[in-house]
Amino acid sequence: MSKRVVVDPITRIEGHLRVEVEVDENNVITKAWSSSTLWRGIEVIMKGRTPMDAGLLTQRICGVCTYSHYRAGTEAVENALGMTIPVNAQYLRSLMQSSLYMHDHMVHFYHLHALDWVDVVSALSADPAAAAAEAMRWTDKPVAAGEGELRAVQERVAKLVASGKLGPFANAYWGNGTYQLSPEQNLIAVSHYLKALEVQRVAAEMLAIFGGKQPHPQSLVVGGVTSVRDMLSPARLQEWKSKHAQVHDFILRAYLPDVLMAAAAYKAEPSVLGGAGVKNFLACKDFAIGNGQYLFQGGVIMNGDLASVSDIDPAMIKEDVTHAWYQDGPALHPYEGVTEPNYTGFTKRETVYGELPTVDGDGKYSWVKSPRYNGEPVEVGPLACLLVNYARGNDKVVNAVNGLLSLTGLPVEALFTTLGRTAARLVQTQLVCDAALETFDALVNNIAVDQETYRQPVMDPSQEYIGHSMIEAPRGMLSHWVRIAGGKVANYQAVVPTTWNSGPVDANGKVGPYEASLIGLKLEDPTKPLEVIRVIHSFDPCMACAVHVMDYKGVDLGQFQVGTSAA
Repeated sequence: MSKRVVVDPITRIEGHLRVEVEVDENNVITKAWSSSTLWRGIEVIMKGRTPMDAGLLTQRICGVCTYSHYRAGTEAVENALGMTIPVNAQYLRSLMQSSLYMHDHMVHFYHLHALDWVDVVSALSADPAAAAAEAMRWTDKPVAAGEGELRAVQERVAKLVASGKLGPFANAYWGNGTYQLSPEQNLIAVSHYLKALEVQRVAAEMLAIFGGKQPHPQSLVVGGVTSVRDMLSPARLQEWKSKHAQVHDFILRAYLPDVLMAAAAYKAEPSVLGGAGVKNFLACKDFAIGNGQYLFQGGVIMNGDLASVSDIDPAMIKEDVTHAWYQDGPALHPYEGVTEPNYTGFTKRETVYGELPTVDGDGKYSWVKSPRYNGEPVEVGPLACLLVNYARGNDKVVNAVNGLLSLTGLPVEALFTTLGRTAARLVQTQLVCDAALETFDALVNNIAVDQETYRQPVMDPSQEYIGHSMIEAPRGMLSHWVRIAGGKVANYQAVVPTTWNSGPVDANGKVGPYEASLIGLKLEDPTKPLEVIRVIHSFDPCMACAVHVMDYKGVDLGQFQVGTSAA
């Protein structure tokens, strides 16, 4: 007899995500539903506004990857107007994106995903001296892993446990049988969790040097950038490079060793050796590194065939709403995107926790649409980016991926797993971190002979324009699509990474990456579904990015009145 398991909300992500699964008598998942229960709002808000503000407004989609939406919104308008921005502006945008990646991926691994692999309570029984020796197995210069430091961390966590207030370590499934790290390894990881809280601040400051602030930077405009004085200041340039060195050091001496340690511990754990039910992958060209070269190339892989990769055809992208809470209609290209709500609610049924509201898996059950490429679901994200570039024969990616596989002793097939997806984010972080120095040098060399950072956009109000941008946000390929008429935004759509990955089943019965990744997964204890959370977190969900807006009372959400009184 099947049993329904409800995980709501999935914690440690941006926004609200609900996942439900059905398990058979052996606790193996046979059905899965991914449901976003949070709204976004930007598409409606954008209509009727000047396209010159597109980036500034759309970066408010999210509180994490604000810069990615800022850049995508700005570049969609530049594309519509047929603009090419100055080389210095390209380099500065790339440096800001690189800074965001270093920040975002570090935060994801340690603060959003690590506790799926690390049993914090187990660390209390560790021997700090043995843990310090264990840390030396994975690097000869470990960070925050000396015996004294580890003992202090252990005492700090013990006080939290004794107080009954676990703070960030609360509401977890400690003791789950699928945890594989030893107490000493858990203690090392907890120490790095706390250290990463300090280092991520440095990475955020890197972006703010050229972005003005972080989150929600403010130095991009249609036509280029405004951070001219920062670019021309030797002190500011050196400050960026100094902070880069700090973050790079943590990546090499903590992030990399921790992933290697986890890979060794989990390489035989069944719950992380699946997780790639959709083997179609999509990624785009990004990260300018000089002389017209880019770190990553774009492309599409279908059916996991690394011997065959094709170019992206933007016309192949459509969004299906069959099982999303919108009015029914055919799958539409983003330029023609429509957002008309049709909320159908939940259905009460028995679950492993008793009777609860549950999604109607046969009807509509999510605010997320279902993007498809040529009618097929695809995965986007660091794993997709690396696989596309591995298939392209990108030397930097091939060497980095082969290097990691050699260090871990894992085959290429291990990439198509939850463990592989998590490791891919590390590899991508290393590649971006190293390439950022190439971009930095290219910028310094270029400003010696060329200080242009901006070109005036030209827009004829009597003309109509369409344009889009495709960039690699930290969670995968992000695209913004804009129609301009009468000098104003006539339609706007953002097809974001989490939409690609988390969308519900489509009209043809094809499930998306989240749902497909869970089918066949065996749960140790359906009332404590750590395995579900571990798989979903490997994608790094961002529901704030993924959903759309509506209003039950029909109120126009494009106009607002803001009071100026402090009373």
